[in-house]
Amino acid sequence: MTEIPRDRTFDCTLALLGNGYRFISQRCERNGADAFRTRMLMRPAVCVTGESAAEMFYHPDRFTRKRAMPPNTLMSLQDIGSVQSLDGAAHRHRKQMFMSLMTPESIQRHGEIFERIWRSALTEWSAKDSVTLHYAVEELLCRAVCEWTGIKLTDHEAEQRTREFSAMIDGAGAIGPRNWKGLTLRRRTERWARKLIEDVRHAPLSRQVRSPLETIALFRDENGEVLSTEVAGVELLNILRPTVAVARFITFAALALHNYPQYRDKLRDGGEPWRQMFTMEVRRFYPFFPLVAGNALETFEWQDYRIEKGTWVMLDMHGINHDARIWGDPHDFRPERFENWPGNPNAPVPQGAGDFASGHRCPGEWITEELIRRALHMLVSGMQYDVPAQNLSIDMSRLPAIPESRFIISNARSA
Repeated sequence: MTEIPRDRTFDCTLALLGNGYRFISQRCERNGADAFRTRMLMRPAVCVTGESAAEMFYHPDRFTRKRAMPPNTLMSLQDIGSVQSLDGAAHRHRKQMFMSLMTPESIQRHGEIFERIWRSALTEWSAKDSVTLHYAVEELLCRAVCEWTGIKLTDHEAEQRTREFSAMIDGAGAIGPRNWKGLTLRRRTERWARKLIEDVRHAPLSRQVRSPLETIALFRDENGEVLSTEVAGVELLNILRPTVAVARFITFAALALHNYPQYRDKLRDGGEPWRQMFTMEVRRFYPFFPLVAGNALETFEWQDYRIEKGTWVMLDMHGINHDARIWGDPHDFRPERFENWPGNPNAPVPQGAGDFASGHRCPGEWITEELIRRALHMLVSGMQYDVPAQNLSIDMSRLPAIPESRFIISNARSA
Protein backbone atom coordinates (compact mmCIF):
# COMPACT_ATOMS: atom_id res chain seq x y z
CA MET A 1 0.00 0.00 0.00
CA THR A 2 1.06 3.58 -0.74
CA GLU A 3 1.08 5.99 2.18
CA ILE A 4 -1.48 8.79 1.84
CA PRO A 5 0.45 12.09 1.70
CA ARG A 6 0.25 14.19 4.84
CA ASP A 7 -0.38 17.91 4.38
CA ARG A 8 2.27 20.07 6.02
CA THR A 9 -0.34 22.22 7.81
CA PHE A 10 -0.95 20.75 11.25
CA ASP A 11 -4.69 21.59 11.28
CA CYS A 12 -6.49 22.81 8.16
CA THR A 13 -9.67 24.18 9.70
CA LEU A 14 -8.72 27.80 9.09
CA ALA A 15 -7.40 26.97 5.62
CA LEU A 16 -10.76 25.40 4.72
CA LEU A 17 -12.62 28.45 5.99
CA GLY A 18 -10.25 30.72 4.05
CA ASN A 19 -10.15 28.82 0.74
CA GLY A 20 -13.68 27.46 0.82
CA TYR A 21 -14.64 25.59 -2.32
CA ARG A 22 -11.11 25.34 -3.67
CA PHE A 23 -9.50 24.02 -0.50
CA ILE A 24 -9.33 20.26 -1.19
CA SER A 25 -8.46 20.45 -4.89
CA GLN A 26 -5.69 22.98 -4.26
CA ARG A 27 -4.20 20.89 -1.44
CA CYS A 28 -4.44 17.69 -3.50
CA GLU A 29 -2.59 19.42 -6.31
CA ARG A 30 0.04 20.68 -3.86
CA ASN A 31 0.49 17.16 -2.48
CA GLY A 32 0.53 15.57 -5.94
CA ALA A 33 -2.23 13.07 -5.18
CA ASP A 34 -6.00 12.60 -5.10
CA ALA A 35 -5.86 12.32 -1.30
CA PHE A 36 -4.06 13.81 1.67
CA ARG A 37 -4.13 13.45 5.43
CA THR A 38 -4.70 16.40 7.70
CA ARG A 39 -6.63 17.49 10.77
CA MET A 40 -9.93 19.34 10.85
CA LEU A 41 -11.13 20.74 14.16
CA MET A 42 -8.12 18.88 15.59
CA ARG A 43 -9.57 15.58 14.35
CA PRO A 44 -7.61 13.38 11.87
CA ALA A 45 -9.17 13.47 8.39
CA VAL A 46 -8.50 12.27 4.85
CA CYS A 47 -9.54 14.60 2.01
CA VAL A 48 -10.12 13.07 -1.43
CA THR A 49 -10.98 14.26 -4.93
CA GLY A 50 -11.60 12.86 -8.40
CA GLU A 51 -14.19 10.71 -10.13
CA SER A 52 -12.89 7.50 -8.58
CA ALA A 53 -13.08 9.15 -5.15
CA ALA A 54 -16.79 9.85 -5.71
CA GLU A 55 -17.36 6.23 -6.70
CA MET A 56 -15.43 5.07 -3.62
CA PHE A 57 -17.22 7.41 -1.23
CA TYR A 58 -20.75 6.63 -2.44
CA HIS A 59 -20.28 2.87 -2.51
CA PRO A 60 -23.33 1.52 -0.62
CA ASP A 61 -22.82 0.88 3.10
CA ARG A 62 -19.15 1.94 3.04
CA PHE A 63 -19.57 5.21 4.96
CA THR A 64 -21.87 6.51 7.64
CA ARG A 65 -22.88 10.14 7.94
CA LYS A 66 -23.16 9.81 11.73
CA ARG A 67 -20.80 12.21 13.50
CA ALA A 68 -19.36 13.17 10.12
CA MET A 69 -20.49 16.82 10.09
CA PRO A 70 -20.01 19.52 12.71
CA PRO A 71 -23.11 19.58 14.95
CA ASN A 72 -24.17 23.08 13.88
CA THR A 73 -24.05 22.10 10.20
CA LEU A 74 -25.94 18.86 10.88
CA MET A 75 -28.67 20.72 12.78
CA SER A 76 -28.99 23.30 10.01
CA LEU A 77 -29.23 20.82 7.15
CA GLN A 78 -30.46 17.38 8.24
CA ASP A 79 -30.94 17.07 12.00
CA ILE A 80 -30.90 13.94 14.13
CA GLY A 81 -32.93 10.96 12.91
CA SER A 82 -33.12 12.01 9.25
CA VAL A 83 -32.63 9.62 6.36
CA GLN A 84 -29.06 10.85 5.85
CA SER A 85 -28.15 9.76 9.37
CA LEU A 86 -29.26 6.16 8.75
CA ASP A 87 -27.23 3.26 7.38
CA GLY A 88 -27.86 -0.11 5.76
CA ALA A 89 -31.38 -1.53 5.53
CA ALA A 90 -32.88 1.28 7.63
CA HIS A 91 -31.50 3.88 5.23
CA ARG A 92 -32.69 2.05 2.14
CA HIS A 93 -36.18 1.58 3.58
CA ARG A 94 -36.50 5.27 4.52
CA LYS A 95 -35.01 6.35 1.20
CA GLN A 96 -37.81 4.54 -0.64
CA MET A 97 -40.28 6.90 1.00
CA PHE A 98 -38.56 9.83 -0.70
CA MET A 99 -38.08 8.00 -3.99
CA SER A 100 -41.81 7.23 -4.14
CA LEU A 101 -42.44 10.97 -4.41
CA MET A 102 -40.16 11.36 -7.42
CA THR A 103 -42.38 9.96 -10.18
CA PRO A 104 -42.32 11.79 -13.53
CA GLU A 105 -45.91 12.92 -12.97
CA SER A 106 -45.15 14.27 -9.52
CA ILE A 107 -42.03 16.10 -10.71
CA GLN A 108 -43.92 17.64 -13.62
CA ARG A 109 -46.71 18.78 -11.31
CA HIS A 110 -44.13 20.44 -9.05
CA GLY A 111 -42.69 22.29 -12.02
CA GLU A 112 -46.09 23.41 -13.24
CA ILE A 113 -46.98 24.80 -9.81
CA PHE A 114 -43.67 26.70 -9.67
CA GLU A 115 -44.11 28.20 -13.14
CA ARG A 116 -47.71 29.25 -12.38
CA ILE A 117 -46.65 30.98 -9.16
CA TRP A 118 -43.76 32.71 -10.97
CA ARG A 119 -46.11 34.03 -13.68
CA SER A 120 -48.49 35.31 -11.03
CA ALA A 121 -45.63 37.09 -9.22
CA LEU A 122 -44.71 39.05 -12.35
CA THR A 123 -47.64 41.40 -11.76
CA GLU A 124 -46.18 42.39 -8.39
CA TRP A 125 -42.63 42.56 -9.75
CA SER A 126 -43.66 44.88 -12.57
CA ALA A 127 -44.89 47.45 -10.04
CA LYS A 128 -41.47 47.60 -8.34
CA ASP A 129 -38.39 49.56 -9.36
CA SER A 130 -36.25 46.47 -8.81
CA VAL A 131 -36.42 42.92 -7.52
CA THR A 132 -33.65 40.91 -5.87
CA LEU A 133 -34.11 37.71 -7.80
CA HIS A 134 -32.56 35.34 -5.27
CA TYR A 135 -34.83 36.39 -2.42
CA ALA A 136 -37.89 36.54 -4.66
CA VAL A 137 -37.28 33.06 -6.07
CA GLU A 138 -36.78 31.64 -2.58
CA GLU A 139 -40.35 32.66 -1.76
CA LEU A 140 -41.69 31.31 -5.06
CA LEU A 141 -40.03 27.98 -4.35
CA CYS A 142 -41.34 27.92 -0.78
CA ARG A 143 -44.88 28.54 -1.97
CA ALA A 144 -44.55 25.96 -4.75
CA VAL A 145 -43.08 23.14 -2.66
CA CYS A 146 -45.64 23.67 0.10
CA GLU A 147 -48.51 23.50 -2.38
CA TRP A 148 -46.99 20.40 -4.01
CA THR A 149 -46.50 18.80 -0.59
CA GLY A 150 -50.10 19.48 0.48
CA ILE A 151 -49.50 22.40 2.84
CA LYS A 152 -51.68 25.51 2.71
CA LEU A 153 -49.92 28.81 3.43
CA THR A 154 -51.22 32.31 3.96
CA ASP A 155 -49.15 35.13 2.49
CA HIS A 156 -47.76 35.89 5.95
CA GLU A 157 -46.88 32.23 6.52
CA ALA A 158 -45.17 32.02 3.13
CA GLU A 159 -42.96 34.98 3.99
CA GLN A 160 -42.20 33.59 7.45
CA ARG A 161 -41.37 30.06 6.27
CA THR A 162 -39.19 31.46 3.47
CA ARG A 163 -37.16 33.48 5.98
CA GLU A 164 -36.69 30.40 8.13
CA PHE A 165 -35.64 28.06 5.31
CA SER A 166 -33.36 30.71 3.84
CA ALA A 167 -31.62 31.23 7.19
CA MET A 168 -31.04 27.47 7.61
CA ILE A 169 -29.46 27.22 4.17
CA ASP A 170 -27.38 30.37 4.46
CA GLY A 171 -26.08 29.46 7.89
CA ALA A 172 -25.20 25.84 7.16
CA GLY A 173 -21.58 26.51 6.21
CA ALA A 174 -20.96 29.37 8.61
CA ILE A 175 -19.48 29.74 12.06
CA GLY A 176 -21.02 32.43 14.24
CA PRO A 177 -24.08 34.69 13.87
CA ARG A 178 -25.18 33.43 10.44
CA ASN A 179 -25.30 29.87 11.75
CA TRP A 180 -26.90 30.87 15.06
CA LYS A 181 -29.70 32.68 13.23
CA GLY A 182 -30.47 29.60 11.14
CA LEU A 183 -30.54 27.32 14.16
CA THR A 184 -32.75 29.70 16.13
CA LEU A 185 -35.30 30.00 13.34
CA ARG A 186 -35.20 26.25 12.70
CA ARG A 187 -36.65 25.55 16.14
CA ARG A 188 -39.75 27.53 15.21
CA THR A 189 -40.00 25.75 11.85
CA GLU A 190 -39.73 22.34 13.49
CA ARG A 191 -42.65 23.14 15.80
CA TRP A 192 -44.71 24.07 12.74
CA ALA A 193 -43.70 20.86 10.92
CA ARG A 194 -44.57 18.67 13.91
CA LYS A 195 -48.02 20.30 14.09
CA LEU A 196 -48.60 19.51 10.41
CA ILE A 197 -47.67 15.86 11.00
CA GLU A 198 -49.98 15.61 14.02
CA ASP A 199 -52.88 17.19 12.12
CA VAL A 200 -52.55 14.67 9.29
CA ARG A 201 -52.46 11.76 11.72
CA HIS A 202 -55.70 12.91 13.37
CA ALA A 203 -57.60 13.52 10.14
CA PRO A 204 -58.95 11.15 7.45
CA LEU A 205 -57.11 11.03 4.15
CA SER A 206 -58.45 13.68 1.82
CA ARG A 207 -58.01 11.64 -1.35
CA GLN A 208 -57.06 8.23 -2.69
CA VAL A 209 -53.56 9.30 -3.69
CA ARG A 210 -51.54 10.49 -0.72
CA SER A 211 -49.90 13.90 -0.78
CA PRO A 212 -46.19 14.04 0.10
CA LEU A 213 -47.19 15.40 3.53
CA GLU A 214 -49.49 12.42 4.10
CA THR A 215 -46.85 10.02 2.79
CA ILE A 216 -44.35 11.22 5.40
CA ALA A 217 -46.84 11.43 8.25
CA LEU A 218 -48.14 7.88 7.67
CA PHE A 219 -44.88 6.20 6.64
CA ARG A 220 -43.90 3.11 8.61
CA ASP A 221 -40.30 2.14 9.25
CA GLU A 222 -38.76 -1.29 8.70
CA ASN A 223 -40.32 -2.45 11.97
CA GLY A 224 -43.80 -1.38 10.93
CA GLU A 225 -43.90 1.63 13.24
CA VAL A 226 -44.81 5.16 12.21
CA LEU A 227 -41.99 7.65 12.63
CA SER A 228 -41.97 9.71 15.79
CA THR A 229 -43.55 13.13 15.36
CA GLU A 230 -40.10 14.71 15.75
CA VAL A 231 -38.46 12.58 13.05
CA ALA A 232 -41.41 12.87 10.66
CA GLY A 233 -41.22 16.66 11.08
CA VAL A 234 -37.50 16.58 10.31
CA GLU A 235 -38.11 14.56 7.14
CA LEU A 236 -40.83 16.98 6.06
CA LEU A 237 -38.34 19.82 6.40
CA ASN A 238 -35.86 17.73 4.41
CA ILE A 239 -38.20 18.09 1.45
CA LEU A 240 -39.11 21.74 1.95
CA ARG A 241 -35.74 23.28 2.86
CA PRO A 242 -33.67 21.72 0.00
CA THR A 243 -36.27 22.88 -2.51
CA VAL A 244 -35.88 26.46 -1.33
CA ALA A 245 -32.10 25.97 -1.69
CA VAL A 246 -32.65 25.51 -5.44
CA ALA A 247 -32.93 29.33 -5.51
CA ARG A 248 -29.13 29.37 -5.50
CA PHE A 249 -28.95 27.36 -8.70
CA ILE A 250 -31.63 29.57 -10.28
CA THR A 251 -29.74 32.72 -9.27
CA PHE A 252 -26.60 31.24 -10.84
CA ALA A 253 -28.62 30.37 -13.96
CA ALA A 254 -29.70 34.02 -14.25
CA LEU A 255 -26.07 35.06 -13.76
CA ALA A 256 -24.99 32.66 -16.52
CA LEU A 257 -27.59 34.12 -18.89
CA HIS A 258 -26.22 37.57 -18.10
CA ASN A 259 -22.56 36.58 -18.50
CA TYR A 260 -23.08 34.35 -21.55
CA PRO A 261 -25.94 36.02 -23.50
CA GLN A 262 -25.05 34.04 -26.64
CA TYR A 263 -27.03 31.15 -25.19
CA ARG A 264 -30.33 33.01 -24.94
CA ASP A 265 -31.37 32.32 -28.53
CA LYS A 266 -30.28 28.69 -28.23
CA LEU A 267 -32.41 28.28 -25.10
CA ARG A 268 -35.36 30.02 -26.72
CA ASP A 269 -35.21 28.11 -30.00
CA GLY A 270 -33.67 24.83 -28.88
CA GLY A 271 -36.36 23.98 -26.35
CA GLU A 272 -36.02 21.25 -23.76
CA PRO A 273 -32.68 19.74 -24.93
CA TRP A 274 -30.90 23.07 -24.57
CA ARG A 275 -32.56 23.86 -21.26
CA GLN A 276 -31.36 20.50 -19.94
CA MET A 277 -27.78 21.04 -21.16
CA PHE A 278 -27.73 24.54 -19.68
CA THR A 279 -29.13 23.25 -16.39
CA MET A 280 -26.44 20.57 -16.15
CA GLU A 281 -23.70 23.09 -16.82
CA VAL A 282 -25.05 25.53 -14.22
CA ARG A 283 -25.02 22.74 -11.64
CA ARG A 284 -21.50 21.71 -12.63
CA PHE A 285 -19.95 25.15 -13.02
CA TYR A 286 -21.27 27.20 -10.10
CA PRO A 287 -20.58 26.50 -6.41
CA PHE A 288 -23.27 24.78 -4.36
CA PHE A 289 -21.89 22.83 -1.38
CA PRO A 290 -18.13 22.27 -1.38
CA LEU A 291 -17.77 18.84 0.20
CA VAL A 292 -19.47 15.96 1.95
CA ALA A 293 -18.05 13.93 4.82
CA GLY A 294 -18.44 10.42 6.16
CA ASN A 295 -16.86 7.93 8.56
CA ALA A 296 -15.65 4.66 7.07
CA LEU A 297 -17.65 1.63 8.25
CA GLU A 298 -15.03 -0.82 7.04
CA THR A 299 -11.36 -1.04 6.07
CA PHE A 300 -10.87 -1.06 2.30
CA GLU A 301 -8.39 -0.23 -0.45
CA TRP A 302 -8.69 2.59 -2.95
CA GLN A 303 -6.09 3.76 -5.48
CA ASP A 304 -3.45 1.67 -3.71
CA TYR A 305 -4.29 3.51 -0.48
CA ARG A 306 -5.62 1.80 2.63
CA ILE A 307 -8.59 3.50 4.27
CA GLU A 308 -9.00 2.21 7.81
CA LYS A 309 -12.35 1.65 9.48
CA GLY A 310 -13.38 4.79 11.35
CA THR A 311 -11.45 7.18 9.08
CA TRP A 312 -13.12 10.57 8.66
CA VAL A 313 -13.17 11.20 4.90
CA MET A 314 -14.09 14.43 3.11
CA LEU A 315 -15.07 14.26 -0.58
CA ASP A 316 -14.31 17.30 -2.75
CA MET A 317 -17.60 17.86 -4.60
CA HIS A 318 -16.69 21.22 -6.12
CA GLY A 319 -13.28 19.97 -7.20
CA ILE A 320 -14.77 16.97 -9.02
CA ASN A 321 -17.07 19.34 -10.91
CA HIS A 322 -13.97 21.26 -12.05
CA ASP A 323 -11.58 18.36 -12.62
CA ALA A 324 -9.80 18.83 -15.96
CA ARG A 325 -9.36 15.07 -16.26
CA ILE A 326 -13.12 14.72 -16.52
CA TRP A 327 -14.28 17.88 -18.23
CA GLY A 328 -11.50 19.53 -20.20
CA ASP A 329 -11.45 23.33 -19.88
CA PRO A 330 -13.46 22.94 -16.66
CA HIS A 331 -13.43 26.68 -15.90
CA ASP A 332 -15.17 27.51 -19.19
CA PHE A 333 -18.95 27.66 -19.15
CA ARG A 334 -19.97 25.40 -22.03
CA PRO A 335 -23.41 23.72 -21.92
CA GLU A 336 -22.50 21.95 -25.17
CA ARG A 337 -20.33 19.57 -23.19
CA PHE A 338 -23.55 17.80 -22.14
CA GLU A 339 -24.77 17.25 -25.69
CA ASN A 340 -25.14 13.49 -26.21
CA TRP A 341 -23.88 13.04 -22.66
CA PRO A 342 -24.32 9.36 -21.74
CA GLY A 343 -24.65 10.12 -18.05
CA ASN A 344 -22.17 9.44 -15.29
CA PRO A 345 -23.28 8.69 -11.70
CA ASN A 346 -19.95 9.98 -10.34
CA ALA A 347 -19.53 13.28 -12.20
CA PRO A 348 -20.77 15.95 -11.89
CA VAL A 349 -21.66 15.66 -8.21
CA PRO A 350 -23.42 18.87 -7.09
CA GLN A 351 -25.90 16.80 -5.05
CA GLY A 352 -23.99 13.57 -4.56
CA ALA A 353 -22.97 10.55 -6.60
CA GLY A 354 -23.73 6.87 -7.01
CA ASP A 355 -27.12 5.16 -7.06
CA PHE A 356 -30.23 7.02 -5.91
CA ALA A 357 -32.04 4.08 -4.32
CA SER A 358 -29.21 2.35 -2.44
CA GLY A 359 -26.87 5.23 -1.60
CA HIS A 360 -26.93 8.69 -0.06
CA ARG A 361 -27.39 10.61 -3.32
CA CYS A 362 -29.99 13.37 -2.97
CA PRO A 363 -33.40 12.01 -4.04
CA GLY A 364 -34.53 15.52 -5.01
CA GLU A 365 -32.03 15.91 -7.86
CA TRP A 366 -34.67 15.39 -10.56
CA ILE A 367 -36.91 18.04 -8.99
CA THR A 368 -33.93 20.40 -8.85
CA GLU A 369 -33.37 19.99 -12.59
CA GLU A 370 -37.07 20.44 -13.34
CA LEU A 371 -37.24 23.68 -11.36
CA ILE A 372 -34.11 25.11 -12.99
CA ARG A 373 -35.46 24.28 -16.45
CA ARG A 374 -38.75 25.99 -15.60
CA ALA A 375 -36.85 29.04 -14.33
CA LEU A 376 -34.80 29.19 -17.54
CA HIS A 377 -38.00 29.11 -19.58
CA MET A 378 -39.36 32.04 -17.59
CA LEU A 379 -36.12 34.04 -17.74
CA VAL A 380 -35.73 33.56 -21.48
CA SER A 381 -39.28 33.33 -22.85
CA GLY A 382 -41.74 34.17 -20.07
CA MET A 383 -40.56 37.62 -19.06
CA GLN A 384 -38.37 40.56 -19.90
CA TYR A 385 -36.13 42.42 -17.50
CA ASP A 386 -33.04 44.60 -17.25
CA VAL A 387 -29.92 43.94 -15.19
CA PRO A 388 -28.68 47.17 -13.57
CA ALA A 389 -25.09 47.71 -12.50
CA GLN A 390 -24.37 45.77 -9.33
CA ASN A 391 -21.76 43.63 -7.59
CA LEU A 392 -22.08 40.16 -9.10
CA SER A 393 -18.84 38.80 -7.67
CA ILE A 394 -18.85 35.41 -5.92
CA ASP A 395 -16.80 34.98 -2.76
CA MET A 396 -15.55 31.39 -3.01
CA SER A 397 -14.64 31.35 0.67
CA ARG A 398 -18.26 31.95 1.67
CA LEU A 399 -20.16 28.74 2.35
CA PRO A 400 -22.62 28.46 0.69
CA ALA A 401 -21.62 30.90 -2.05
CA ILE A 402 -23.96 33.37 -3.76
CA PRO A 403 -23.46 36.47 -5.96
CA GLU A 404 -22.84 39.43 -3.68
CA SER A 405 -25.89 41.37 -4.91
CA ARG A 406 -28.13 38.26 -5.07
CA PHE A 407 -28.84 39.33 -8.70
CA ILE A 408 -31.00 42.41 -8.94
CA ILE A 409 -33.34 42.89 -11.92
CA SER A 410 -35.36 45.94 -12.90
CA ASN A 411 -38.26 46.70 -15.27
CA ALA A 412 -39.53 43.14 -14.90
CA ARG A 413 -42.60 42.43 -17.03
CA SER A 414 -44.31 39.58 -18.84
CA ALA A 415 -42.93 38.77 -22.28
